[in-house]
Amino acid sequence: MQALVYNGPGQKKLQDRAKPAVQMPGDAIVRVTRTTICGTDLHILKGDVATCAPGTTLGHEGVGIVDSVGPGVTTFKAGDRVLISCISSCGRCEPCRKGLYSHCTTGGWILGHRIDGTQAEFVRIPHADTSLYPIPEGADEEALVMLSDILPTGFECGVLNGKVQPGCSVAIVGAGPIGLAALLTAQFYAPAEIIMIDLDDNRLAVGKRFGATATINSAAGDAAAQVMKLTGGRGVDAAIEAVGIPATFTLCEAIVAAGGTIANVGVHGVGVELHLERLWSHNVTITTRLVDTVSIPMLLKTVQSKRIDVRQLITHRYRLDQIVAAYDTFSRAADTKALKVIIEA
Repeated sequence: MQALVYNGPGQKKLQDRAKPAVQMPGDAIVRVTRTTICGTDLHILKGDVATCAPGTTLGHEGVGIVDSVGPGVTTFKAGDRVLISCISSCGRCEPCRKGLYSHCTTGGWILGHRIDGTQAEFVRIPHADTSLYPIPEGADEEALVMLSDILPTGFECGVLNGKVQPGCSVAIVGAGPIGLAALLTAQFYAPAEIIMIDLDDNRLAVGKRFGATATINSAAGDAAAQVMKLTGGRGVDAAIEAVGIPATFTLCEAIVAAGGTIANVGVHGVGVELHLERLWSHNVTITTRLVDTVSIPMLLKTVQSKRIDVRQLITHRYRLDQIVAAYDTFSRAADTKALKVIIEA
């Protein structure tokens, strides 16, 4: 089969690999029909994720059809259409019992990280009963790819951890797919203000279309001053960091209101500076999280009921044999206006 393989920092190649086989009783082999590329894949290629070994097939998102299952799988059978969670969870260990699926002792974020992932014709899914979700009849499978990772990530790590509430003020730093997913799901809680901040005017325009009340291009270096002006000098109740670089975290520190929350979502490859000389008396909460995907069932119902339209995040489509070109498009989003690319296997 074909698979996009990580061969070390800056190196990737579409290669022929053996079709995966069932290794454990709870495994399912899924024929991938659609997958996508995540910003985390770009972090891996930059060398930011040292735990991903060369030779690993990338990808942790997608939908597909069950090809075969191990003897311990009871929920799914060959031929079932399924949504693949980016997090594999046994559902039985202590972290899973707490809802911390991302810290499952035999799972967590392993797809496209510690084991071969979904940017291939077939993928092995451990703990299939608790890591796959049945696709409802008639569902838009392209839209459901957004539920593997970016929608629950924006919601859980940004909106829930940011304590977004009715009438509050929110700033989302980073208008990429994750930031836009946070924007879409923040509106479940009717905040009074949602300010999108980014360097890319195209993405800011998308944010405005998706429901942002104000947008700020941070290229001029005065984004914090502009946020303070919009909020009457108070700052925002929830500052959601959706990029993963020191400058964006520092901006969140500068714009969070007293009693507010900084919700970090971005994957940080280098250290950031915590300005406790300013924040020590500010009653600020700082949260971090790796998505647990506990919200997938709720989000699946929300998407099915058309309460939110996640299909609008899709900007480009490619075949699996074009995936190297898809990476080029996705990595040059400022030029290509890419948000999410769908790859059909």
